[in-house]
Amino acid sequence: METTLLNSFELIVLKEEVVNTLRTVYDPEIPVDIYELGLVYTVDVAPNGTADITMTLTSPMCPAAQSLPPEIKEKVETVKGITTANVTVVWEPRWDPSMMTEAAKLALNM
Repeated sequence: METTLLNSFELIVLKEEVVNTLRTVYDPEIPVDIYELGLVYTVDVAPNGTADITMTLTSPMCPAAQSLPPEIKEKVETVKGITTANVTVVWEPRWDPSMMTEAAKLALNM
């Protein structure tokens, strides 16, 4: 099986599609998507179509700790051009409300 490598422009477009997909994933306790909440720290797409996502959760005791990473992996792998998605949960830097976008703060009346 031959692997097709993506060029720089395709990688930029694909990364944006991955980010748009992340905007469809919600923390079950907060009515704002994980991207706007600031839970996603990095999104990288390699030329072979591998997406690497580094994220955190609102707290180590987050009830979604077991469900969010597999949901993200599953959704990102449906993006055309993504061959596999790796989701890494980190605890540093620790998440706090200042990481939310202005839109998220407005949605939560903050």
